[in-house]
Amino acid sequence: MSTLSTDRVAEVFVEFADTLVEEFDVVEFLQMVATRAAELVDSAAAGLLLADGQGQLQFMAASDERTHLLELFQVQAVEGPCQDCYREGSPVVNADLTEAHDRWPQFTPRALATGFRSVHAFPLRLRQDVIGALNMFGTQEGNLDPTDIRVIQALADIATIGLLQERAVREATVLSQQLQSALQSRVSIEQAKGALAQIRGVGVDDAFDLMRRFARSHNLALSDVARDVVLAPTNVPELTQP
Repeated sequence: MSTLSTDRVAEVFVEFADTLVEEFDVVEFLQMVATRAAELVDSAAAGLLLADGQGQLQFMAASDERTHLLELFQVQAVEGPCQDCYREGSPVVNADLTEAHDRWPQFTPRALATGFRSVHAFPLRLRQDVIGALNMFGTQEGNLDPTDIRVIQALADIATIGLLQERAVREATVLSQQLQSALQSRVSIEQAKGALAQIRGVGVDDAFDLMRRFARSHNLALSDVARDVVLAPTNVPELTQP
C-alpha cells in the first residue's frame, strides 16, 4: 500500500511547476528534487547524478552530507545503483544492500558503513534520452510500493523535462546570438566587398576573393578582415592600397 500523501504529492508537483516557470537555477532545482524525493517516500536520503559531455555521471545534489560523500564515491568507483540505472535506462528498485556485495563490491560496503540498508535508483529520462539518475536510500530493509515507484519516477521525469527545457532555451539563445552575429558579419562583408572593389578597380566577386585569400593567408576571420577594410583600412594595406 502506498505511503504517499496525495496532498503532499500534489504540493511537490506544483512546487516543481512554479520553479520551472521562474528564472531557472539548475543547481537549486536539483537540490529541491533530491530533498523532496527523500521527503515524499520518507526515505533517509536522496542523491542525484547527471551525465557530463563525455557521458560520465557527476554529482549534482544530495539531501544531506553523508549522501553527498557516498554519491561522490559512486562516481569515483563507477559502480553502484545510479551507474546501473543510467547505463541501462531502467529503475533499480528494492535493492537490499545486505545482499548486494556481488553486484556492487565497492559501493555496497561503503553504503552499509554509512548506515543505509536499502537503495533505489530512477533514471532521469525522456524517451530514449537518459541524462542521469536519482538515488534513494533507506536505513531499513523494505520495498517501495508500486504506486510510490511510479510517483518517484514521475518526479524524475519532470526533473528531466525541466533540465532539457533549460538546455534547449540556453542553446536556442546561443544559436540566436550566433545567427545575429553571422548576419552582422555578412553586412560588414558586403560593405567591404563594395569598398574594396572601388579601391582596387575590380569587380565585386574579385574583391571578395581577394579578402578571402588574405584572410586565409594571414589566419584571420573573414569578418575581421572585412571590418578593417571598411573601418581601419591602414590595418590591411596589402588589400586597401590601390
